Amino acid sequence: MSDPTRTARRTVLTAGAAALAGGALTACGGGDGEKTPANGSASAPAPSASQPATSQEPAGADKVIAKATEVPVGGGKILKEEKLVITQPTAGNFRCFSAVCTHQGCLVNKVADNTIVCPCHMSTFEATDGAPTKGPATSPLPEKKIKVAADGGISLA
Repeated sequence: MSDPTRTARRTVLTAGAAALAGGALTACGGGDGEKTPANGSASAPAPSASQPATSQEPAGADKVIAKATEVPVGGGKILKEEKLVITQPTAGNFRCFSAVCTHQGCLVNKVADNTIVCPCHMSTFEATDGAPTKGPATSPLPEKKIKVAADGGISLA
């Protein structure tokens, strides 16, 4: 019993579902159209012929990623593109950690009262050492070495 109406309806529904799935995948692939390196960090322009690649400093060396004045005492600054969070637990004491939550890889989104917060499952971490204070995360945020220059520029060490 082959009903041509039922077959046409199934074909239309299948094609519609495929179109919706393709649209959803395109939307999820997103971004702002800019290409970024596989490591997700922004990078300087490629060296020109007048500037050989061998003369460049190692990635992150002395590149100012934040200013000390941008990091409040007891709070912090989240650098989304660099996937870093810089905190200032006490005046003049700056710390830097990965902003990637150790639970499921979400980026932390808030630093207040010396607490770093992940919005996905509300894990919290100490601003002083990155240690988890509330789960589900059980591992600390990895610390990154930083330097604070006399002018207040903060760079990776």
